[in-house]
Amino acid sequence: MLDKKDIKFREGFWEKKRLNMAMTKKYFQNIEEKIILLYGKRKSTLLINEIKELLEKYKENISSHDSGHKFLDEKDMILITYGDSIFSSNRNPLKSLQDFISKYLYKTINIIHLLPFYPYSSDDGFSVVDYKEVNPFLGTWENIDDICKKSNLMFDLVINHISSKNKWFKEFLEGNPNYDNYFISFEKKPDISSVTRARTHPLFTKFTKKDKEIYLWTTFSEDQIDLNFANEKVLLSMIDIILFYCSKKARIIRLDAIGHIWKKLNSSCINLKKVHIIIQLIRAIMDEIFPDVLLVTETNVPFKKNFRYFGDGYNEAQLIYNFAIPFLVLHTFYTSNALQLLKYVFSIGDMSKRTALFNVLATHDGIGVVPVKDILTEREIKNVIKNIIQRGGYVSYKIAKNGTKKPYELNITYYSAIADFKASLELNIRKFIASQAIILSLKGLPGIYIHSLLGTENDLDGVVKTDQCRAINRKKISFQRLDELLSKKNIKESKIFREYIRLINIRKSEIAFHPSGKQRVLFIKKEIFSLLRISPDGKEKILVLLNVTGDQQCLSFVSKDFLPTGKHYFDIIHKKTINIREISLNPYQVMWLKSVSG
Repeated sequence: MLDKKDIKFREGFWEKKRLNMAMTKKYFQNIEEKIILLYGKRKSTLLINEIKELLEKYKENISSHDSGHKFLDEKDMILITYGDSIFSSNRNPLKSLQDFISKYLYKTINIIHLLPFYPYSSDDGFSVVDYKEVNPFLGTWENIDDICKKSNLMFDLVINHISSKNKWFKEFLEGNPNYDNYFISFEKKPDISSVTRARTHPLFTKFTKKDKEIYLWTTFSEDQIDLNFANEKVLLSMIDIILFYCSKKARIIRLDAIGHIWKKLNSSCINLKKVHIIIQLIRAIMDEIFPDVLLVTETNVPFKKNFRYFGDGYNEAQLIYNFAIPFLVLHTFYTSNALQLLKYVFSIGDMSKRTALFNVLATHDGIGVVPVKDILTEREIKNVIKNIIQRGGYVSYKIAKNGTKKPYELNITYYSAIADFKASLELNIRKFIASQAIILSLKGLPGIYIHSLLGTENDLDGVVKTDQCRAINRKKISFQRLDELLSKKNIKESKIFREYIRLINIRKSEIAFHPSGKQRVLFIKKEIFSLLRISPDGKEKILVLLNVTGDQQCLSFVSKDFLPTGKHYFDIIHKKTINIREISLNPYQVMWLKSVSG
């Protein structure tokens, strides 16, 4: 539900005002510096003028500078979902999703990440045919706007590539000079031995352009044609699309596969310097025009490289995916040992007040292996992979620089990944909820995939039907069936959903969970995930204790400088007073403890 600040933001943010171009001279100098670094001085003046024309085009939607909207706080939470994850027989999927949100999430989750809802040709939306239209199968812009009336929205910008059915690509193949150099083409395949790969399929796909065979760069599939950002017209087109999404009231824009957008032969072609300059350019534009719209980068890379997308804390993305967490949490529960996870969290350190980690355990994609390659040993990684296969999951691979196949991501629902077929249903539910409580406890913005909220198990039929491993975690659910499941208190889906919602609401009421607060890692016992969360003003503290084992765990705090005075604490999850000198945690139990007087 939108609070008073959100309503005030909406009233101010979308108030129609003209842009005073005379007041932005210094701002355009900043943009010009970025453009010169990308394309040289000769092209910068022309591109600046074209950007000014874009701003004039969207001037009716440009926000005022005094909108006063908050960055993020403990009440912010994201639901990740496809537009058709929930469907009905008598209405379009976006309307069915709106019905679900209104009935079950209206007062709990305030941001909805709508995965690509545009017309597409493959990859469940990530092969975009038209960036500015809504897939008619899903609904209309009016449906998007209806959802936006009660929730903030997160849109995807599929920035690295387009569909082979996209108009830009069709015009390119037909020889339209306006689309020359929109794509990366070669008459013969070049040496790509230094390129970091994300897939096992060939990096180049053969096409015919005006009766001439050419090879085009296709990082992710032959239907997803990489755009050429060395052509400034491509970047200008993407800036236009970003401003269009802002005009459609996007609160967050996700830059999909952003690390791949700049190619240079004889390099890795990922995370290059000019990728960061492009993000800085986009951020500079957004800060001046839509300062309350946040950017989140999607970069499935080793965690140190991932953190570089914060820039200096103020000039690149405000949000980055905490992609190491999903794999590390699995390692933690498979080994009943939280030490590696705690070490990683400890290594993160403080961030600026305008940045936050986007903490997820599951998304529409698989669980990335690459983000933990500098954290876990090869043996530890293989152990997690072994457990995933035993639980009915799949392993997707990429081609390493030496030509060998390496694990890239794990395809499985998070419930199936956590659950143990030898354990009881009740224990598996407690174990799963404990895993989810980790992202609710960590500093940052929690993102919850719809199938984690429901405890969905592997969709093996979906894999067979689509011949895609990722379909295992992309099941479509009838709203009527979902309504029936959630109405029954004693079945798995309902138990998980109700307990998840309860934890979210408890978290939202505690300022110690504010993204701009602090967290201190407590190395108490390897069987216990333990943190101290502290509010931005330092006045509120919550001690997080989470048993990552199937056995009872006992511990005792005597005199610790990080704890407030007093031996009695109140567990806000279980609503009971705890003597911290005699703590006993049941299997997979979670405690959020606050100091009480006496």
